[in-house]
Amino acid sequence: MERHAFAMKVKEGKMNDYRKTLGEIWPELTAYLDRNGIHNFSIWNAADLIFGYYENADGEVISPEEEKVKAALTEKIGDTFTWISTPGKDMRLMYHNFGVVRENKELIRHRMFMTKLKDGCEEEYKARHDGLVAQRGETIDPGPDSNFSIWSAGGYIFGYDEIDTTMEVEETPEAREATIAWETRQLGIMDWITNDVDWMTKEVHPSSVRLAWHN
Repeated sequence: MERHAFAMKVKEGKMNDYRKTLGEIWPELTAYLDRNGIHNFSIWNAADLIFGYYENADGEVISPEEEKVKAALTEKIGDTFTWISTPGKDMRLMYHNFGVVRENKELIRHRMFMTKLKDGCEEEYKARHDGLVAQRGETIDPGPDSNFSIWSAGGYIFGYDEIDTTMEVEETPEAREATIAWETRQLGIMDWITNDVDWMTKEVHPSSVRLAWHN
């Protein structure tokens, strides 16, 4: 399975138009996804940012005819946003913990977060998360994170996490302290767009909202 992600910024005053047009093209878009074996497709929003995630089989190739269909659909909504990622190319994968991917999504909850890197901090962010991957080694994480990836483009960070709710446990004081230490350190290299650490910083940010989803 291959994982892909894209991101865009909605133009000022165009969010209602973006949502409306997305609804209008949704039947055509989902038909395109089904024809081309694209699964677990979702679109998320916070502030004026849009993040999209999807999966397909290894080596799946989109035909020239279907590329034209995608281009036509994009054109219909294209005047509502500017690209953050490069169209047709994945963002940079900054972290992954793919673990055991659950086929049944009924007991899965999602976490999707957004941050903005401080100038010149992309490599430091990558290095810190490479360290987390190295600590885990080659072992498969049994959960509760089952499909966790963090992507970057245009100075932004976008995290996507599928969490097995049957494996979640109450956070211990020690784990809470470790989280606070990590997030405090991260504040030196990035600023939050979503509200994931408002409980710690006492700031107020919007939550991420899943605008659309197609399995």
